[in-house]
Amino acid sequence: MSKTAKINFEKIDLPQSDTVVLFATKSAKLSALAKELDDKNNKFITNAIKIAGFKGNKSSILEILSPADQKFDRLIIVGTGDTKQLTTPDWRHIGGNLSAHLTKSKIETATLICDEILGDDDDGEITANLAHGLVLRQYRFKKYQTKSNKEDEPTTLNPKKITIQSENHTTVKKLYTSQIVPLQHGVFAARDLVNEPSNILGPNEYAKRIKDLKSLGLEIEILTDKELKANNMNALLGVGEGSRQGSYLAIMKWNGAPAKSKEKPLAIVGKGVTFDTGGISIKGSAGMEDMKGDMGGSATVVGLMQTLALRKAKVDVVGVVGLVENMPDGQATRPGDILTSMSGQTIEVINTDAEGRLVLADALWYTQEKFNPKFMINLATLTGAIMVALGKEYAGLFSNSDELSEMLDASGKNTGEGVWRMPLGEPGSAYDKLINSTFADMKNTGGRWGGAITAAQFLQRYVNKTPWAHLDVAGVAMASNKSPINQSWGSGYGVDLLNNWIAENFE
Repeated sequence: MSKTAKINFEKIDLPQSDTVVLFATKSAKLSALAKELDDKNNKFITNAIKIAGFKGNKSSILEILSPADQKFDRLIIVGTGDTKQLTTPDWRHIGGNLSAHLTKSKIETATLICDEILGDDDDGEITANLAHGLVLRQYRFKKYQTKSNKEDEPTTLNPKKITIQSENHTTVKKLYTSQIVPLQHGVFAARDLVNEPSNILGPNEYAKRIKDLKSLGLEIEILTDKELKANNMNALLGVGEGSRQGSYLAIMKWNGAPAKSKEKPLAIVGKGVTFDTGGISIKGSAGMEDMKGDMGGSATVVGLMQTLALRKAKVDVVGVVGLVENMPDGQATRPGDILTSMSGQTIEVINTDAEGRLVLADALWYTQEKFNPKFMINLATLTGAIMVALGKEYAGLFSNSDELSEMLDASGKNTGEGVWRMPLGEPGSAYDKLINSTFADMKNTGGRWGGAITAAQFLQRYVNKTPWAHLDVAGVAMASNKSPINQSWGSGYGVDLLNNWIAENFE
């Protein structure tokens, strides 16, 4: 896990050293403690607010040097705006922006006083999410840098220590350690995987790292080429034919449901193409380096399974990822080849760069046949077309279940990891007919128009009646937009979304 500040939790007691952080709502309204401090020191806070024109707007920051008779170095006032309007993502963003300010100011230790000005926080969620945002912003992937190449991103960590003070500090600490820290581990694990170069994280190494997760209490099974062939997973194997590395299907099981539970497991499936050259239908060289992140969907699954294990989630969940490398070679699958998938359905490969859906075809079929899940969700950096439609703000959501779609939409709003539902035709619909083939049961592309939709139509042929959702995360899992809680190339998108979906609906 990326090195981050040590977080301590204490009862409110104005510190006598280092940096103190207080909060102000709209119109720069201060807490009782801040007013008392202001009154005892010749209105130094009020005067600074007036001079700076500070309004207490959300994530605005005012830094004030402390009066001569105070032992703390400086006072930072953080604006929240109207606290009644703030959501969980808003509080995290406030924490992330504060983190950025502390880092830029090279502040090593700070105390946040989270008092009544933040609003009703009896359950500790506001304070815990402030801390969460602060830590998420600190993530850096610098393992291959021998020295910093940016002046504003020092190699030394700042701040190193954060103290969170609140009246219900024991409640906040319990929530933070039991729920937030496991989530951070999962998000950072997903970011790390996406950020790794492909010469390090090929399918072989990826499979080894997943094996190591047994130490968390996960049941791990890795299907190698031999087992994949025995299961007739020729679609998945076809993608990896041109690589020197093996192809794998990795299965991670978390058995957390009560012993007497008769509920079916939840299943999460991920595309793990560790590098995608496009195969024989090779991509252009411009931007091809980004294809190290074409395993972003699988990274989310791996990060999520770690989170569930670390927080001892009371639910049964199966994570399945197909691990392959798509390379051109004398043995590589060619355009025009016909592959027989595990389902028995045949696929004419029109374009070897439409490879992710081939990996998922066998992974989805295996999962729904083997585990009979209550709901099944797959994540994949599947199409550039989804970015044409949605940019980098949302993941595209395709589903055969209104119930599942509504749950995922709610979790997207809860976490700030948004999804946007896209059209999906019934079998035999106009969209579905676009992938019909003259020579096989289907072809792996549907042409230029509606590319993200026809990719989803292809996947739908491998889920039968299982309630299922496909999340196309091409725009949000890698080379994602920077945000107050993530400055990394790999975002870790989806870990929070799916963890919330599970916690809110199945525990």
